[in-house]
Amino acid sequence: MKNYLYTKIFILSMAASTLCLQKTTAQDIHFSQFFEAPLLRNPSLAGIFTGDYRIQAVFHDQWNSFTNAYRTGSLNGEYKMPIGKGDDFLTVGLQMLVDKAGSAALTTTELLPALNYHKSLSNDHPMYLSLGFLGGIVQKTIDRSKITTNSQYNGTAYDPALPDGETIFTPTIRYLDGSLGLSFNTTFGENNSNTLFFGAALHHVNRPKNSFYKNPSIELDPKYVFSGGMKLTINEFSYFNIQADYSHQGPSHETIGGALFSYKLGDDPENSYNTFSVGSFLRWKDALIPVIKLETHSLAIALSYDVNVSELKTVSQGRGGFELSISYIGFLDRENSNKYRVLCPKF
Repeated sequence: MKNYLYTKIFILSMAASTLCLQKTTAQDIHFSQFFEAPLLRNPSLAGIFTGDYRIQAVFHDQWNSFTNAYRTGSLNGEYKMPIGKGDDFLTVGLQMLVDKAGSAALTTTELLPALNYHKSLSNDHPMYLSLGFLGGIVQKTIDRSKITTNSQYNGTAYDPALPDGETIFTPTIRYLDGSLGLSFNTTFGENNSNTLFFGAALHHVNRPKNSFYKNPSIELDPKYVFSGGMKLTINEFSYFNIQADYSHQGPSHETIGGALFSYKLGDDPENSYNTFSVGSFLRWKDALIPVIKLETHSLAIALSYDVNVSELKTVSQGRGGFELSISYIGFLDRENSNKYRVLCPKF
């Protein structure tokens, strides 16, 4: 029994180490409800909604079924306004993120302003080409007191009084980071009831240095993200919302996609203030993600759960993590509000 316990602890430790290693050296922070964090996805997706402003929050709790892995919170806001006498728009936004990972409490904090210009390509129906920029400051910290290494093993047991042998110069590093994105969105079909968008983004344009050891050769790999989405109307009460992303960063890549089926509640679909959605997404070779969502007036709340299908499913017993998102879209009482405008970026 004692040997079995040691073996299980060793397996869990290795799994946790692998997760943290992949997270810090291979892939950026990501969400299962990636469509609720548009600025992290592609800065040119800012402002593509029906409203004057949007506020979104996402909270993710991952891998706590078998280790203290990571918790992530995101908050973003966008404000959209028409430019000039034509149908062009400008969106300003702000993306904030806090992530805490692993036993060493590796904490990442991001504060990233965004700017997106929407150029109208049609006088007949909404059709826009958008160019966006996201950039700001990132801070990472670790708790040295929670780090244990082989140097602290005295031959018989772990001794916290021994030095850890690491040459970390500072537990805190800061750097500037930037992203660029381009996207196209339009409506089509009868009464322009369907919506389509696709785009591409390049993150870490400046390849920022991010080493606690002050090693100038360690920098973030650029990340390329290709996104697409479509809203397909079935009838006056229901529609499908399809979303997909493919990202590539260094040796790692990720594909995620799926759909939500939405149904307007009530007897009058033209004046329905409540919509219920259910669906599922798949992060290829990693997790199956069922999602439920409720929209009431301007507020939307969605809950998802990662069902682990990767090689770690034996250790995690298929359990991944919960994710909660809250979104609010509103109109302002202003002369140039897009509440009554036919031509504006929307999805």
